[in-house]
Amino acid sequence: MSETRVPRRRPAGDKPADGLREEAPHFHGHRQRLRDRFLEAGEAALADYELLELVLYRAIPRRDVKPLAKALIARFGSFSEVAAARPERLREIDGLGEAAICELKLMEATARRLARSNLQKRTVLGSFIDVIDYCRTAMAYAEREEFRILFLDKRNALIADEVQGVGTVDHTPVYPREVVRRALELGSSALILAHNHPSGDPTPSTADIRMTLDIIAIAQPFGIAVHDHLIVGRNGHSSLKGLKFI
Repeated sequence: MSETRVPRRRPAGDKPADGLREEAPHFHGHRQRLRDRFLEAGEAALADYELLELVLYRAIPRRDVKPLAKALIARFGSFSEVAAARPERLREIDGLGEAAICELKLMEATARRLARSNLQKRTVLGSFIDVIDYCRTAMAYAEREEFRILFLDKRNALIADEVQGVGTVDHTPVYPREVVRRALELGSSALILAHNHPSGDPTPSTADIRMTLDIIAIAQPFGIAVHDHLIVGRNGHSSLKGLKFI
């Protein structure tokens, strides 16, 4: 009877014999070059899909993610829009698993936390650029309308930041009396209203202006000021106060 030979397993760390050398996947060098460029020159040196590759590497370490990153940009339009996309829409992309979706949403949450932290460190009216940056970070790329309120104290410091409603692609129901009721519950002396236009155009509508004036009229007898109503979109922002509507 002939003896069956079992191939000897190569101990960890041993180099394979000549002609059998295991080569690293071709994309490993690409990943390192991207990391180096990011660390040396910052995010401005990377295209949207390249920055997205860096995020996807963490969740998909054993696959070339460049095609996936490009597919995401083609589907949603930009790095920011990919990060803001709802999980159910991200699941429509072939090859994008739950771990990768979690990384994308974690990145979005991190950006929001950083923007909110900048806002909380100072009085809101003294750092209006931070207010705009925060609202754009939080809502500009959302696929549905959101109505957000910044509740301020007498020193115009932030008490609370709350989303009061989420609607459709072009409408969010807002109830002025509920806005004022919530302000009284929080002991707020002033408000900044904000909502997004998923169309990208931040031009206020007639309904936006009318709703703002209704909130001002109900809040005024209670000594609650409405400092502004900001509308944000992918293409910029508008201020009802700056436009002289309030």
